[in-house]
Amino acid sequence: MMAGDVVGIWEVALSDGVYRIEFEHGTATGKRVVWINGQEVLRRDWMFKLVGKETFTVGGMETKATVNIEAISGFTYEYTLEIDGKSLQKFIDNRSKVTKTWVLQVDGVDCRIVLEKDTMDVWFNGQKMETEGEFVDDGTETHFTVADHECCIKALSSGKKRAGIVHYLMVDGETVAGWTD
Repeated sequence: MMAGDVVGIWEVALSDGVYRIEFEHGTATGKRVVWINGQEVLRRDWMFKLVGKETFTVGGMETKATVNIEAISGFTYEYTLEIDGKSLQKFIDNRSKVTKTWVLQVDGVDCRIVLEKDTMDVWFNGQKMETEGEFVDDGTETHFTVADHECCIKALSSGKKRAGIVHYLMVDGETVAGWTD
């Protein structure tokens, strides 16, 4: 990728992975190019209108994304990214409320496990996992397998109104991480 006209770079964490979005804007030619993880996904050459919006999708679930181009003064522009109709910051804040992410090593390999708390879907390195959920005396358990490892996400009440639910990831019966949502 040529980086000559790159004016915006954003990192977006979705359930199926972390995506690097780069936006090129040729202010002399009006060119607009969107790159996701180094691959060109949108190109518009010779646009006479230098401001506006470019909409595209990100990830396997085709999450809607929009780059907004606004003139500040003269040939100075501001570039903002919206995901699912929200500013990037609001999207990130909302994701932190509805997902939990663990980054760990399993058998020497970096792994990213994401729990979507609203649907109880579990993603492992970008792949949605087959899970089995069950109610237990102190909360719920969501079971899945990674390679030959038995994994479980336990959701337990913290016993404190403000603290809410505590999620623990267990691999082969050992607690990997846990915190209060």
